[in-house]
Amino acid sequence: MQWTDLKARLLSVGSTRITGKPAEMYIARSAAGPGAGGSGAVFFAVGSNRVKLALNPLSAVEIAHHGNGVADLHFEGVIISGRLLEPGCHCPDQAFITVTGSCIFHCRYCPVPTLGGKRKTIEEIKGMIEAAWHRIGAISITSGVLETIEEEESYVLEVIQHLREYNLPIGVSIYPTDHTPDRLRALGVTEVKFNIEAATPAIFATQCPGLDYEQLWRVLDRSVELFGKGRVFSNVIIGLGETDDEMEACIRRLASHGIIPVLRPLNPVAELKGNPRPTAERLKTIFSIHERELKNAGLNPREALTMCTNCAGCDLVPGRD
Repeated sequence: MQWTDLKARLLSVGSTRITGKPAEMYIARSAAGPGAGGSGAVFFAVGSNRVKLALNPLSAVEIAHHGNGVADLHFEGVIISGRLLEPGCHCPDQAFITVTGSCIFHCRYCPVPTLGGKRKTIEEIKGMIEAAWHRIGAISITSGVLETIEEEESYVLEVIQHLREYNLPIGVSIYPTDHTPDRLRALGVTEVKFNIEAATPAIFATQCPGLDYEQLWRVLDRSVELFGKGRVFSNVIIGLGETDDEMEACIRRLASHGIIPVLRPLNPVAELKGNPRPTAERLKTIFSIHERELKNAGLNPREALTMCTNCAGCDLVPGRD
């Protein structure tokens, strides 16, 4: 079974159970996004390829841990030998940190507003980075919105000011104001990710009430002017009701603007609990479209230094998978 096919099948399930030796040191936990508040996840790697799977004792996928990260994945009658990766913070090789674990907005696919998470202090964030220092090569910052978009941006900018001393690439993904790209660039941030989330404005309006789809596009375009092609990213969720043609048009538009799409399979939680995950066949179809459009636009995800495209655990990433 080729890696792309295996990963698509695993992402269509989205979870695994762990058996064998204790694996606590390999479990990553999320404070943001659809994985927030869950029981954690693990990264399973075969060579340079990796996939992130949520922990679920009832999963059809099993990872048998033999100790020291050595593991076998059992799935659909096949055994694949590999290893569990130790996360830096949240994901391997990076300190990927959520500044504020709560949000005033109520996107239908996201559980964060119901979790009542706290805002981390600058001292807490620096402590997390220093604890993971021996196994990270980048810092990535994301955040909910505690009070207002403007207040959150102000606090994140203060955080980043304190993180510059580590001399590592910094990636940032927050809900932006019109001035966020300029302010982040002035602080020396390397890459940014502003998420349009949905393939069409109509779906976005349904899924993210109160947020502005066209403003996000303006911010993305300004970011490309400042950071350059291939240093700007945007999440698009697969499985919110869009057609393949609508997803293809969205991918093409992003790529033609110099933005790398991050195509995330729906994790059915919050108000979308019970919705189906996208099938493996659909994920592979969209992966082929993604691969073609990135090539046509001259974009290479392998050059990403931070955030989700550098990690490549949750999604099929052309050039990585």
